[in-house]
Amino acid sequence: MQRDLGLNADQARVRLASDQKAGEAAEQAKASLGDAFGGAWIDQASGRLTVAVTKSGLSVTGADTKVVPNSLSQLNGTKSVLDLMSAPSAITSWRVDEKSNSVVVEVNKNTRDAAADKFIATAKSIGSAVTVEEVTENPTPLYDLRGGDAIYMGGGRCSLGFSVTGGFVTAGHCGTTGTAVQGSNRVAAGSFAGSTFPGNDYAWVRTNSNWTPRPLVNRYNGSNVTITGSSEAAVGAAICRSGSTTGWRCGTVQAKNQSVSYPQGTVRSLTRTNACAEPGDSGGSWVAGTNYSQAQGVTSGGSGNCSSGGTTYFQPVNPILSRYGLTLTRG
Repeated sequence: MQRDLGLNADQARVRLASDQKAGEAAEQAKASLGDAFGGAWIDQASGRLTVAVTKSGLSVTGADTKVVPNSLSQLNGTKSVLDLMSAPSAITSWRVDEKSNSVVVEVNKNTRDAAADKFIATAKSIGSAVTVEEVTENPTPLYDLRGGDAIYMGGGRCSLGFSVTGGFVTAGHCGTTGTAVQGSNRVAAGSFAGSTFPGNDYAWVRTNSNWTPRPLVNRYNGSNVTITGSSEAAVGAAICRSGSTTGWRCGTVQAKNQSVSYPQGTVRSLTRTNACAEPGDSGGSWVAGTNYSQAQGVTSGGSGNCSSGGTTYFQPVNPILSRYGLTLTRG
């Protein structure tokens, strides 16, 4: 975080603790406000949480409020309609952007064509909350990747996400159900017991008796962080990831519930960040909160690299645990 966010050790500790409290406050506001909740985010300058509301006069303890025209449920509803549409190749993603109270459609300006313009026109006809942003690259799954320690599938490499009882979770595009897996030492580790991609990008590997699940994530500096839970960080929170290609990298959460159009198909419900990643980091761990103790998700894909910077998406971990009935290994 000192390297990527310009924070010293004390500032990083304060930031992580503050972000965790903000995430908890945002979830409480969402539950109490109901249909009046328009989203929440952490201001990067002040570090304060802002909660969007659709009615004036509402207040939220420990947060600033901002009156907006659209509730989060309305924005998610608009996005869910876009999720049913077939996206042309120039449409790279679409997401709910809580800070701007809009549904943002991203299009590659270098390959924008009539099909993309038709998709955008249809999207805007669904609701006035739809806006458009131009980008210069298409995201791709980070093949040959693996978060945390490396895992190998034949000639491919990915990264381990988080230990669970009986194995670990990783990205779905790293392997199909039944694919054999080797650990970082090239010793047989088990096989994919479940895998989904596209649509979602998650999987879990059932390991053999030679491997013991540990509640640890590799920091690639000779130390580990210990996972104690999986409380979800708020938009604007600091976040770090671990992967077998580029090691430990940090950034902030930019948006949640983003649908990304990969060449293989659309993946929904991803979280967008500005932390960098490269091929081989796929499936790796994302962590936030005090002492990086809260598991967030596994690397899916992105654009750019760790030399020039980029955008990286991760699949949130809690839906993976729920989908396969898994229990996170905690310290």
